[in-house]
Amino acid sequence: MIMMRAAFAMAVALAVLVAVHAADAREPMQPANDVADARSPADREAFDEAHARLPASEWTAIRQVIDEQLAALRRGDAAGAFSFAAPGIRERFGDAPTFLAMVRESYAALLDARYTEYLDGAVVDDTTIQPLRLVMNDDTVLVALYQMRKGDDGRWRVAGCVIAPSTLRSA
Repeated sequence: MIMMRAAFAMAVALAVLVAVHAADAREPMQPANDVADARSPADREAFDEAHARLPASEWTAIRQVIDEQLAALRRGDAAGAFSFAAPGIRERFGDAPTFLAMVRESYAALLDARYTEYLDGAVVDDTTIQPLRLVMNDDTVLVALYQMRKGDDGRWRVAGCVIAPSTLRSA
């Protein structure tokens, strides 16, 4: 039941984040089709409220964890990357080499992106989601949705990641 709620929250966050950020790219982006920007004032207000549930310092700490984990992954530092995983991820994969192999196989886009940019995060149903735009070498755009969890020690950890396609292409 908890996993279903988390999956639902991630799906809701993806829908909101993709709609809200469709036209917010710093790097020139173009829609892959003729669909107009889907943002409505109500959607933007709901997103702003979800983002405001954490102070800016928390979003900075979350992004630092993701940056450090990505740097460790790119260096091939399995133990370093694994240290940023939440307890559930650590239990699921058991050890750092297994975790690194899974990332290389299933999340290669995180390592292969030529450009990355953080989008505004949101808290949906008590699930903290930090999206990261990934621009690939062929100019396709993906969004990595990081589910973050704050431990009893006050430190943020990566509790999951879903990579979703975007309707945008890099110019």
